[in-house]
Amino acid sequence: MKMAKPKGAGESLPVTAPTESDDDQILNLSLRPKRFEEFVGQRQVVENLRVAIQAATRRKEALEHLLLAGPPGLGKTSIAHIVAQEVGAKITATSGPAIARAGDLIGILTNLEQGDVLFIDEIHRLSKVVEEFLYPAMESCEIDFVIDKGPYAKTIKFHLKRFTLIGATTRSGLLSNPLRSRFGMVYHLEFYAPDELVLVLQRSARILGITVEPEAARTIAERSRGTPRVANRLLRRVRDYAQVKTSGRISAEVAQAALSAQGVDAFGLDGLDRRVLKTIIEFYGGGPVGVEALAAALNEERDTIVDVVEPYLLSAGLLKRTARGRKATRLAYQHVAGLKGRPLELFASK
Repeated sequence: MKMAKPKGAGESLPVTAPTESDDDQILNLSLRPKRFEEFVGQRQVVENLRVAIQAATRRKEALEHLLLAGPPGLGKTSIAHIVAQEVGAKITATSGPAIARAGDLIGILTNLEQGDVLFIDEIHRLSKVVEEFLYPAMESCEIDFVIDKGPYAKTIKFHLKRFTLIGATTRSGLLSNPLRSRFGMVYHLEFYAPDELVLVLQRSARILGITVEPEAARTIAERSRGTPRVANRLLRRVRDYAQVKTSGRISAEVAQAALSAQGVDAFGLDGLDRRVLKTIIEFYGGGPVGVEALAAALNEERDTIVDVVEPYLLSAGLLKRTARGRKATRLAYQHVAGLKGRPLELFASK
């Protein structure tokens, strides 16, 4: 039995890399929908938000606080900006790790006008001190700030204008109950179906000014891990391949060749995903194996496996969680056996 390859040995760069270049971020902004009419997927969430926005507008009130949860790349940030656009408010965007001190939060909150939207990405990473300042701000639009210490301590009360807090999180289980309970609306975003991703790709292709045949869009959609962000990233890589290797038109054959060159297989798995499955099957006999042991064997960060790799493998039925750890499914055995060109019987499952 062989140990998994060292990190990066003979594998392609992961499609699911959590960081993006500045160019990718700028391009993602240009592809981001501006209104709900342009937004594809998450139908129930969108309809509920439309009703809430219309009701708040008729009452001339600020929208209730909103929490969006789900894996990366499903549209949480896009929805936050669309909500601000729909209510006609200014949006201030930040992230949990960026608010290091309570004073930072106070500065942000006191600059908000009536009805403005404050968007906090990765809200589960707020420090406890900062989080506790949010409680009265969310409930009664006021915050108490203590200056000096001991007998000279004074409390200064800041009165805020009514605002809407939109929080986004990829780890909803890490949110404290007091914070979660203060959100009036809580929605979880699901992975996209291939048909929905085809619509996303067609819209992006129009914006980018490229021609994508229907079968090519379907090929890219089926390998996009149910995630619009991944679909747009793969579309850009296929566009590059088509412009260099062919006439520029993206056919199904061109899409397949480009994705194979990127190391993206028919399941949409990249090099890191395949290393995870192969390590569980070949090194740990199919599991169960704890995530700490798996991360050590792969020389990867634990959070990368939990936040980036696992959600899609679980939803695709390639991995399952048990009380004792992660375990490969029969579908995972079939996929790894197919990659190696070996009979499934050679990968005897437990």
